[in-house]
Amino acid sequence: MKTICLYFEIHQIIHLKRYRFFDIGIDHYYYDDYENERSITEIAEKSYMPALNTIGEMIAENNGLFKVAFSISGVGMEQLEMHAPQVIAKLQELNNTGCVEFLAEPYSHGLSSLANEEAFAADVKKQCQKMKDYFGKEPQVLRNSSLIYSDDIGGQVAAMGFKGMLTEGAKHVLGWKSPHYLYNCNIAPNLKLLLRDVELSDDISLRFNNSEWEGYPLFADNYIDRIANLPQEEQLINIFMELSALGMAQPLSSNILEFLRALPACAKEKGICFSTPSEICAKMKSVAPIDVPDTLSWVDEERDVSCWLGNAMQREAFDKLYSVADRVRIVNDVRLSQDWDYLQASNNFRFMTTKPSNVGLDRGIYSGPFDAFTNYMNILGDFINRVKSLYPEEIDNEELNALMTTIRNQGDEIEMKDKEITRLKTKLEKMEAAEAKAKAAVEKKSCARKPTTKKAVAEKPAKKAPAKKPTAKKAAEENA
Repeated sequence: MKTICLYFEIHQIIHLKRYRFFDIGIDHYYYDDYENERSITEIAEKSYMPALNTIGEMIAENNGLFKVAFSISGVGMEQLEMHAPQVIAKLQELNNTGCVEFLAEPYSHGLSSLANEEAFAADVKKQCQKMKDYFGKEPQVLRNSSLIYSDDIGGQVAAMGFKGMLTEGAKHVLGWKSPHYLYNCNIAPNLKLLLRDVELSDDISLRFNNSEWEGYPLFADNYIDRIANLPQEEQLINIFMELSALGMAQPLSSNILEFLRALPACAKEKGICFSTPSEICAKMKSVAPIDVPDTLSWVDEERDVSCWLGNAMQREAFDKLYSVADRVRIVNDVRLSQDWDYLQASNNFRFMTTKPSNVGLDRGIYSGPFDAFTNYMNILGDFINRVKSLYPEEIDNEELNALMTTIRNQGDEIEMKDKEITRLKTKLEKMEAAEAKAKAAVEKKSCARKPTTKKAVAEKPAKKAPAKKPTAKKAAEENA
């Protein structure tokens, strides 16, 4: 039976503010709060909430037969927490249906997998913990930023313990092979790979509302017919896209949600089901390994990383940022860590690209790639100065790591002693309370005995005094 794996990405970029060279060392806050609030509020209203409401109705209408997967970046979750908590509440409601799976991805939605193995692992671990906190389950399948993948990255992901990973079904990688099978990592056979069907995914996310497209208008029954008419042995169809495609890239007026709502019924008629990535990894067997020596992604025609690292400006910014990766990870300072997450976000490098793209690029406040590079490097200069001022360059990474480990161990010892003190105080309070209770009981018993003794004394008849013998004088007087 053919199965559709439908997956949506949820991520919101952090907009940087205008930051001048003369702000370095003076202003340590780098973000445009107004634009961040405006953009996440708009996307929640026009896309996330309508789309999630529709998905919830689809799950209810199909008695659990419709299933879907999401991945949410950590920085995206932070924006939702601050400005659109109703989106998180809706996602938790969908999670309770049992028909939704939440995947792992880098917390920062950054490029750490291309630079630093330890930073990448920490980035993913942080996001997994956030997913567990909100949805009660640790992710088993990973989706890297923009589906970035290579054999080496697959090996790292397998070492983290993940069962599967999503990536792009790029033609230059697959060659004559079809993306409609389950594959595995070339150097880590236990890591299964789900490959995105580029055409079927982009028909919805990029072309649905394009009246000049030869497939316009796209109807659900025709779309499912194309899937049903695939060769019988091609059982897995992976449709991956951003959730913002429903409502932003493809406006609600295009009837994109009505199209989505009709998919389960049309699929059921053709004997096609829906599955989550974890279900697919558990039930299906890999047909072959995929050899990906060079890094691929789901961006642009090249399906590589050139949109982030394709020119000298991007590579300089990238190298400078990750030159302090180990130090930021070792020291684990809260404020530095938050700025580190936001500065890693891949869009910061995308704004610096000089290559043409088939997808429109909104650079926001920047007039061009050099403007984006200059602003980012000013911010990065201040950030790195803060790292150096707290932890001077004279202390190498090994020495700093040993020092921070000692400090953390001392902190752990102090914490353990504090817990022991608290435990002993509690025990002492209980003992004092028990002693006070016993003393009170003794006093109460003593008080109860005293009234009984007095009563007995009061009720005992008094002894009569012996009669006195009359004197001789008194007897004579009585006789007379």
